Amino acid sequence: MILNSSSLDGWNSPSLNASSSPSCHLWKQFNLNGMYRKGDLVLGGLFEVHFFTLFPELSFTSEPLQPSCEGFTIFGFKQAETMAFAIDEINKRPDLLPNITLGYQLYDNCLRLGVSFRAAMSLASGSEEKFLLDENCSGSSPVLGIVGDPGSTHAIAISSILGLFKVPMVSYYATCSCLSNRRKYPSFFRTIPSDTFQVEAMIQILRQFGWTWVGLVVSSDDYGLFAARTFLSDLTQSGGCMAYSHVLPKDNNPTELKRIVENIKQSSARVLVVISSEAYLLPLVDEVVVQNVRGLQWIASEAWTSSSVFFTPRLMPYLGGTLGIAIRRGEIPGLRDHLLNIRPDNKPHNNMVRQFWETMFECEFKPPSVLVEVGKNVCTGQEDLRAVESGFADVSDLRPEYNVYKAVYALAHALHDLLQCVPGRGPFSGHSCASIKKLEPWQLVHYLERVNFTTGFGDRVSFDENGDALPIYDIMNWVRLQDGSMQVKNVGVVDKSAPTGQQLVLDEDRIFWNFESKKPPRSVCSESCPPGTRVARKKGEPVCCFDCIPCAEGEFSNTTDSTDCYKCPEDFWSSLERDHCIPKGIEFLSYNEPLGISLTTASMLGTVFCAVVFGIFAHYRNTPVVKANNSELSFLLLLSLKLCFLCSLLFIGRPRLWTCQLRHAAFGISFVLCVSCILVKTMVVLAVFRASKPGGETSLKWFGSGQQRGTVLVLTSLQAAICVAWLVSASPTPHKNTNYQNDKIVYECVVGSVAGFGALLGYIGLLASLSFLLAFLARNLPDNFNEAKLITFSMLIFCAVWVAFVPAYVSSPGKYADVVEIFAILASSFGLLVALFGPKCYIILLRPERNTKKALMGRAKTKT
Repeated sequence: MILNSSSLDGWNSPSLNASSSPSCHLWKQFNLNGMYRKGDLVLGGLFEVHFFTLFPELSFTSEPLQPSCEGFTIFGFKQAETMAFAIDEINKRPDLLPNITLGYQLYDNCLRLGVSFRAAMSLASGSEEKFLLDENCSGSSPVLGIVGDPGSTHAIAISSILGLFKVPMVSYYATCSCLSNRRKYPSFFRTIPSDTFQVEAMIQILRQFGWTWVGLVVSSDDYGLFAARTFLSDLTQSGGCMAYSHVLPKDNNPTELKRIVENIKQSSARVLVVISSEAYLLPLVDEVVVQNVRGLQWIASEAWTSSSVFFTPRLMPYLGGTLGIAIRRGEIPGLRDHLLNIRPDNKPHNNMVRQFWETMFECEFKPPSVLVEVGKNVCTGQEDLRAVESGFADVSDLRPEYNVYKAVYALAHALHDLLQCVPGRGPFSGHSCASIKKLEPWQLVHYLERVNFTTGFGDRVSFDENGDALPIYDIMNWVRLQDGSMQVKNVGVVDKSAPTGQQLVLDEDRIFWNFESKKPPRSVCSESCPPGTRVARKKGEPVCCFDCIPCAEGEFSNTTDSTDCYKCPEDFWSSLERDHCIPKGIEFLSYNEPLGISLTTASMLGTVFCAVVFGIFAHYRNTPVVKANNSELSFLLLLSLKLCFLCSLLFIGRPRLWTCQLRHAAFGISFVLCVSCILVKTMVVLAVFRASKPGGETSLKWFGSGQQRGTVLVLTSLQAAICVAWLVSASPTPHKNTNYQNDKIVYECVVGSVAGFGALLGYIGLLASLSFLLAFLARNLPDNFNEAKLITFSMLIFCAVWVAFVPAYVSSPGKYADVVEIFAILASSFGLLVALFGPKCYIILLRPERNTKKALMGRAKTKT
């Protein structure tokens, strides 16, 4: 593979040697820390072994010096040695890449993009001082694939270039979700989940504890900025809100750090999510200590969850109880022995091992004379690693190392599958297979996309269509011990491949909460609105900040944080708490309530009295009092009064269609029959008086029994016609009225036609007025027992009751309108019964001596 020479800082055009094969030479190699091992096929690796770089001044008056790396990190070197161990292990396996020896070329990126980019170009282009070329200038690439780079920013830059040549790169630590873009990074893979899932895991933790009001601090690199964008989107979708968000300054500006911490301190949010590497975060934590900001629940991203630089007694009062997302822990048998058996050598391209040895034993591989002057020890190379207390050989919590291990095996399995290809059945053009002698990196990409194997620890390794690994994380908790030290415990797991609802598993009893209550904190802008209220957003503030407004009458809300209250159905009303709907109270004049019982009793008593009077008159029908009062009309009048008493029962009970139609018709016809009888009796009295005068005999022929019956029938028929017309045109119907009381349904009968009801009452009033007028005119007629006086008094009662009825009926709501009408019916009926038949029964039963024709006539003679 031939790259642009300008990017290699050391390539020269091939110079031909007449006495040898065509070759090309490097002008100069990059000054890179690394480890190298030969092999039939070589894999590259990029690791963070030093954490800062010294760049020389570029005057260009002399040859520019190359940058140097400082600050050796044992854990970065441990990850590099894990790759070396994995390749050694693969070379010993007879079932994976048999007869093929894998080699490696590992470089230190010194945590700087410039150094990392130089290392990647060296891996892709080769670092041999001299390359022998065949006639076609072809052959396998110096490395077939690269494990790394761990940084997202580095991985983005390097993959942008390597992707042009389809060189596969399998990162073990780059999590930026932007790297899932297959068009931009077609040959990028990773064994660590992307930040998209890391953010999802964080959101699930927030949701688990009901934390909706959170702060966010991210590093000012691609890792932090892309994660912040995803976090904000997912937090909003889950119903949470951002109290504040800050980007850590690259230059560790003290003023900016102070401003960020002051904002965190003043905020009401008790949960702080930090997505950053330890290098960016350390200055912020120092400022947190200076301002003594306690009482925060920290949520750590995987980049600093297990970072030992924070595990100091000074920071534990502030960071204790942190919940963090951690890379899946794994086990690598044999790795510890490999680490303890490392020995330095004198090979210049293995200077990374020499630097590790100098750092571990605080010595240098220099002549003693030089070291004596500076007071340092001489490294012999025979020092014992087992005698040094460090975490280098600790393999109990392998996380990034486990991802390195999986990345190496993924490349190895892809190479193995490639070499197992059967000619004529291959995946490439013409069903061809890749050649081991002319293996192209893009051919390995094809097989990487289809890798699917299981590690010895039991984890399945495969890549999705974006080159991402199966998403799974451990949940870690920083437990503060009594001596002030800290211990990291695994308290759960987040596995996206698990069934819905089981993706997050947390052992909450094992979680250490760094609060006096020893319980999870509350972190909400506004407490949840209880059922029966609705959320009222505060203008200009996040959606999590709101007021709770009680639902109005007739409305309900049966969920927390509801933004709306809902009207209850027509037949329902909201409860006192406004959290559910209850059936409205039903109101009508019932037989079971005291008022209904009283009116029913009065109606039945009236009916009984009518029957008793009817029986008395029937028994004494041949006595003068009964005969003198037109016994036939009296019996008919008693029958009509009984109907009047009974029709009042139609107004009691739940209104039905037939009761609504029948109650007013029965009432109108019964009272017209009653008043018609009284009117005819009054006219008979006047006719008898006229017949007693000379020349008045002819007046009686118009008031015989037939005429009396006919008159009553005609007058009653007119009322019946009015009722029929009313029922046909606009019949009364039952109605559920909610206007009187919102929480009650009043069952009533709507009259249908006010004109029909007015005509019915008006006709009764007309007959009653006419009867009253005629009786009043005949009140002083001479007789021992003047029926006209009794009729006058009875009609006076009748008219007074019904005149008072109209305004009382109109102003009475609901069932009380029925009560008024029943009371008017009963009062007028009792008035007629008592006024017309009371004196007669008194004479018949108590003064029988007056129940004679002589007694009735005698008084008349006395008066004359």
